[in-house]
Amino acid sequence: MKVLKPDEIPAESANSPLFTGGHVTRQTLLTPESSNYFNLAVVNFSSGARNKMHTHSSDQVLFVTAGKGIIATEARQEIISVGDVVHITAEEKHWHGATADSSFSHIALTAKGSTTTQVEE
Repeated sequence: MKVLKPDEIPAESANSPLFTGGHVTRQTLLTPESSNYFNLAVVNFSSGARNKMHTHSSDQVLFVTAGKGIIATEARQEIISVGDVVHITAEEKHWHGATADSSFSHIALTAKGSTTTQVEE
């Protein structure tokens, strides 16, 4: 058993073409070496920052931990806030990030080995 304390894990800049609109950091909670089944990370978005439309090869679950965000598919957008849990099915095109007036953080859970494919330029 291991107790994970996000406040003790340094945030690293998430420099990736997947992100747009502001600064994004990532705190890796479970590495591929530390779990046989899961990837787990805290992702922090400054106001207005988001990721571009993308898919994952496995289901993804987002647990909103701070601020106010947006989750969107090709068909709809929804505001999400602290306490909300979002389930995104494998290969579903989606994006998520902060609203223009609030920062936003979530814990992201995917299956070990899951890949991300950006579908928006």
